[in-house]
Amino acid sequence: MSIRRLPPDLINRIAAGEVVERPASALKELIENALDASAANVAIRLAAGGLERIEVADDGCGMSREDMRLALERHATSKLPTDAIDEVSSFGFRGEALPSIASVSRLTLESRVRGADGWQIATDHGAEAGEGPAALPPGTRIRIDGLFDKVPARRKFLRSPRAEYAACLDAVKRLAMARSDVAFTLDHDGRRILTLQPAEPPARVAQLLAHELDRHGVGIDCVRDGLRLTGVISLPTFNRGVADQQYLFVNSRPVKDRLLVGALRAAYRDLIARDRHPIAALFLEVPSGEVDVNVHPAKTEVRFRDPQAVRGLIVGGLRNALDEQGQRSAAREQVAAAVNWQTPSPQRGEGWGAGAAPYEEMHGTPSPLPSPRWGEGMLAEAPRLFSTAPAARAEPAVEPVPTHPLGVARGQVAATYIVAEAEDGLVIVDQHAAHERLVLERMRAAREGGAVARQVLLMPDVVDLDEPDCDRLEAAAADLGEMGLEIERFGPSAMLVRAVPAALGKTDAAKLLADLAGEIAELGGPLALRDKLDLVAATIACHGSVRAGRILSVAEMNALLREMEVTPRSGQCNHGRPTWVKLGHSEIEKLFGRR
Repeated sequence: MSIRRLPPDLINRIAAGEVVERPASALKELIENALDASAANVAIRLAAGGLERIEVADDGCGMSREDMRLALERHATSKLPTDAIDEVSSFGFRGEALPSIASVSRLTLESRVRGADGWQIATDHGAEAGEGPAALPPGTRIRIDGLFDKVPARRKFLRSPRAEYAACLDAVKRLAMARSDVAFTLDHDGRRILTLQPAEPPARVAQLLAHELDRHGVGIDCVRDGLRLTGVISLPTFNRGVADQQYLFVNSRPVKDRLLVGALRAAYRDLIARDRHPIAALFLEVPSGEVDVNVHPAKTEVRFRDPQAVRGLIVGGLRNALDEQGQRSAAREQVAAAVNWQTPSPQRGEGWGAGAAPYEEMHGTPSPLPSPRWGEGMLAEAPRLFSTAPAARAEPAVEPVPTHPLGVARGQVAATYIVAEAEDGLVIVDQHAAHERLVLERMRAAREGGAVARQVLLMPDVVDLDEPDCDRLEAAAADLGEMGLEIERFGPSAMLVRAVPAALGKTDAAKLLADLAGEIAELGGPLALRDKLDLVAATIACHGSVRAGRILSVAEMNALLREMEVTPRSGQCNHGRPTWVKLGHSEIEKLFGRR
């Protein structure tokens, strides 16, 4: 077959397949253009989740008539005044978005420069559909109708209007977080969804993320080697079943990068259950020469010159912040209610004496108190009724309440929960979950102190791998040695395993090294071995901890509380569940109607 040049309209449609995957992709490109035009206000209107209409209006610098025509041509942009693409600071720079969108929809572009008249250009799936004067305030307004109407192969793969609207809303939230100094409004099918005024980044994040994050969040602000990380993350016990509230930004650009996602996951390792996900909004500032944003047409992926430094900053910064909040827990408050007293049943006549007592019906045994008949004689029986000796006597507290975050142990409930009195309320501790965390932290401290037990192999294992995998493992051999895995290069495409961590027991060395090589390639570090060691340590800690049902002395309970107060991450167990909850004095007073 002979080679032919593709026509421009087909080139644009091919490009649209990379840039415009769904309505949310087109909306993202339009908002980014508005932000790059120095807009202070961005108004967004959607119909049917963006399937029928997408409209974005801004009050930015606007475009002249000539610039509007150029904007609809491929590879024409105002965002690269020079050829230094590695120094680009704008959201867009490829010059592909508008012509790509115009090739698969009916697009109307209206713009006005301050001090000049407005102009309008319309296209219909890449073909010119007319132009002329337009009345609008200074700025730009772009309307997209019938996205993919003439591309049925793409249209049929779009989801329902509700699902497409959810994706559009997520795109708006990400860009609104990236530029908290810009006001946003979002209308969907004539209903106002978002109204955001300019605010500081923490305030904007609080508006858009879970409303309880202000109580259950941890602020992040750390600097290392010219890199800075800011934002907010949730406590491990405040999590979600899906990772839909994780917002990551590099130099104010929303990204979905595997390295960053993996680093976030690594920071919560052994703090959260494997099927749960934290809430996070993280802003990473990197010198422009240290990051490449020209990786994918959608501009959601980046590449770092030193990925290990970035990963170390995220994992270390988040772990330190979580360690400082180790005793905090985000256990959900249970709605407490006063006791619902039973009232006499109409079928029983005037009172309980007309039939069996409620106590006997509920418990199967006679009540320890006499069953009075309501009516005459009741007052006469009162002294005898209430003179009955109580079943147990409350002893006075023998120890005053000192200033301890978790208070002083007062007793045990169901041989499982420690009840402690603090200065500001009542603390209930799950003794097994708390001790499980303490045992795991002791084991981890011993491992990090160089005391990892290792099993030297009588006959070293030779593991055949691809040469790039061998290179990665050889570079990480020192780190792996600190965790008890001793390896060395054995030719171009083989590794020699001399010792393995004793805690792993009998293990498949070939599978372990293959997993480690893949982990290093994807995330920049040997997490697989750490995960395996942590999993073994967590299992040992679970079986070696104080079990539910064991009676503890007051001294043992207090010792457990004091150790929890000085142990990192003691607010949650190894599976991400809370280890303690607190009922404040005000909550107790509400239960009894005292406030």
